[in-house]
Amino acid sequence: MKERIPKSYFQSNDAVFIAENLIGKTLIRQFENGEIIRSKITETEAYVGPEDLACHASKGKTKRTSIMFEKGGLVYVYLIYGMYWMLNFVTGKEDEPQAVLIRGIEGCSGPGRIGKLLQLDQSFYGEDLETSKRIWLEASEIEGEVITTPRIGIDYAGEFWKNKPWRFVLQDFEGK
Repeated sequence: MKERIPKSYFQSNDAVFIAENLIGKTLIRQFENGEIIRSKITETEAYVGPEDLACHASKGKTKRTSIMFEKGGLVYVYLIYGMYWMLNFVTGKEDEPQAVLIRGIEGCSGPGRIGKLLQLDQSFYGEDLETSKRIWLEASEIEGEVITTPRIGIDYAGEFWKNKPWRFVLQDFEGK
């Protein structure tokens, strides 16, 4: 087993830094039946605090977003369209709500598809990435080039926020 990424990593950096630097890290999901999925992260997006109108925390602390106000290193999952669980990792310090959305892993593109593949549900809300037996991250080497683009699907946040280059995508050297 490679080195598990500790909570301190998520707590000492902001969401933009973490989003870029999670590219190439290995996401591990262990199921109750012993099956394990190990896949490198290939796409992320950063959501940075109450001022970021695309961030759930911009609506304040609610039952849904309360985990974002905790110290980094926890899982934030939420349901969209009544069927897709979105996987996010809380970053930063307590009461400075930020998170990174996992948009792509090797072999699976799209946050809804990832949630389905990993069989996420409400029980993952608040899961500790440092101690979890079900989901965690390991250090691994990046293979390819990271590009940045504006975030996707957040037109509601206005031009300023939707155009922030806070989406990070791994491209290999062949441009795939």
